[in-house]
Amino acid sequence: QVQLVEFGGGLVQPGGSLRLSCAASESSFSINVMGWYRQAPGKQREWVASATSSGSANYADSVKGRFTISRDNAKNTVFLQMNSLKPEDTAIYYCTMSMYNGMNIWGKGTLVTVSS
Repeated sequence: QVQLVEFGGGLVQPGGSLRLSCAASESSFSINVMGWYRQAPGKQREWVASATSSGSANYADSVKGRFTISRDNAKNTVFLQMNSLKPEDTAIYYCTMSMYNGMNIWGKGTLVTVSS
């Protein structure tokens, strides 16, 4: 099966920035939507952002204006640039990719901690 691997998680101070990346081995031609979810401690997983194959982006209201999702189809990679980070952004961030054949692939997650 296709494996997704996230990079870039870590500790950052409030107001700081962090850039996440996620790469897949599958050809970009077969990847429909790339996106990011997150799960804070003790809470359910929530959708953060997504990008279509053409690059159109959508964001959750909680991150709109602060986060930017982008993708490099040639490298089968999706990015999440996180700016103006807040303590409430602390969560495990999961990469996901939806294939044109209907299959959904998930990464194992990377921890982002926003704290002073």
